[in-house]
Amino acid sequence: MRIGLYPGTFDPVTNGHLDIIGRASVLVDRLVIGIAINRDKKPLFSLEDRVEMITSECAPIAKRTGTEIIAHPFENLLIDCARDVGAGTIIRGLRAVTDFEYEFQMVGMNRALDSSIETVFLMAGAQHQAIASRLVKEIARLGGDVSKFVPPAVKAALDKKFGEHT
Repeated sequence: MRIGLYPGTFDPVTNGHLDIIGRASVLVDRLVIGIAINRDKKPLFSLEDRVEMITSECAPIAKRTGTEIIAHPFENLLIDCARDVGAGTIIRGLRAVTDFEYEFQMVGMNRALDSSIETVFLMAGAQHQAIASRLVKEIARLGGDVSKFVPPAVKAALDKKFGEHT
């Protein structure tokens, strides 16, 4: 079984993430969405909320592609998470050249830790290259319309979250 790991914070999941998930799902038999627990980032959404968003938004993709897609929270090294879930491939999305510089360093470190796990880069679709969760949260916080960047349920969650704080 070909198992891929697509890691990220997914705070929140965006249309860009879903684009990568959809394209990655045809490359593997099981796609594990590694939801990073990074306390330093102070996520807007709880881990439980992020797992629920990923699970619900990926269900139609799994049904369409026939690929098993599961959410898997992790707080250890990415390479250890890949081993834990049996992934032979780490899938990373790229939006711009600046992403590549950081990702290139990460690949080198991960290969030094375990050279049997490959990393595959998928370029974000042109319509998704500017989307970043950080920017989506900022737009939503300031009352802007994020409907072009996130699925409707995620927009509703952002509206609710920021409605509670304003």
